[in-house]
Amino acid sequence: MTVRVMLISPAAVAAHEARFGDDGPLDAAGLRRTRAAGPLPAAGRALTAPSPRYRETATALGAAGARAEPALRDLDAGRWRGLRLDEVAAAEPEALAAWLTDPGAAPHGGESVRDAVARVGAWLDGLEERLEERGDGRVLAFAPAAAVRAAVVHGLALPAQSFWRLDVQPLSLTELTGRGGRWNLRCGVPLARGHEGDPGDRGHPTSPAATQSS
Repeated sequence: MTVRVMLISPAAVAAHEARFGDDGPLDAAGLRRTRAAGPLPAAGRALTAPSPRYRETATALGAAGARAEPALRDLDAGRWRGLRLDEVAAAEPEALAAWLTDPGAAPHGGESVRDAVARVGAWLDGLEERLEERGDGRVLAFAPAAAVRAAVVHGLALPAQSFWRLDVQPLSLTELTGRGGRWNLRCGVPLARGHEGDPGDRGHPTSPAATQSS
């Protein structure tokens, strides 16, 4: 069976509010942008990362019945959770630099990039068998930028170092289509016009644009 995985990222948070591991609910502006987006492509199954932001995104886009999938959770930032990038850069500059350059490093005590790629990759590779009985290989998945990056890195067999080079825009769809462990990529497409100018996850403390200034 050919599997079509459609990964949808949530609306961006304000840059000055972006923190490591921030998985709280959407703010009012993000909720408005989400409700204005769409329509969603058809799918036989809808999944969502388990935290409020992704459940709210699914509901606002008309997929209220989406099932929580733990494998799609955000990258675990360990003791940096809740901190801004500038706070971590000031307190632990060497540790932050190591984490951003070595995909096997986890100086915060949480999850390394390599571990995140392995987690999401295992979920991705197991979809074909799990969906075989349903007869519909189309999956909508509402997920954080880190999970989208991990899926692309694994699906295209990219080096783990490329993780931070993938810029996942908010309210965009990234599509992986595959069979037998071989995946093709359709890069992020805005769900609706007007989102091309959205700052994306550039405000997120672990986005490529944010980290380039560190």
